[in-house]
Amino acid sequence: MARRPVALVAAAVLVLEACGIVLLNWILSIVVDRQQMSLAGLQPRAMSAGSWIGGGVFGLYLLLCAAVLVRGALRDRAPAGFARICLISCAVVHGVLGALAVGLAGWVAFLALMVVLGLLVLTLVAYGEGRPGDGRGNAENPPNGVPPAAPTSA
Repeated sequence: MARRPVALVAAAVLVLEACGIVLLNWILSIVVDRQQMSLAGLQPRAMSAGSWIGGGVFGLYLLLCAAVLVRGALRDRAPAGFARICLISCAVVHGVLGALAVGLAGWVAFLALMVVLGLLVLTLVAYGEGRPGDGRGNAENPPNGVPPAAPTSA
């Protein structure tokens, strides 16, 4: 199965997206600062700093998700616990942003976000199955060679 390459491609895409988000927020902060824009009485410096901080936090979040994907690909194991929650939340964020992008930025932005969403979901689903020998098992392959239980009728 192509789990490792998909996880590595998803990680690379998230790193590129993180760089793009930070660059976009840096440009927005410069524009707000030079234009002396204000919203509801906020100072332009506060808005500029907010743009920087928001872009930095979101960029770090995307880098964290990329690191989780790289770690999972190198170990060839499914992320568990907090790491899995990070990837699921990243997929949800991309789904919501994709829905908003259709109206605000167009179909190309929607398509790009859906590609990232697809890579994240494919990685989560591919690593979600139990592998033979990992002790977890699944419905067709229970752990430790125990035969599957017979279905019960109601």
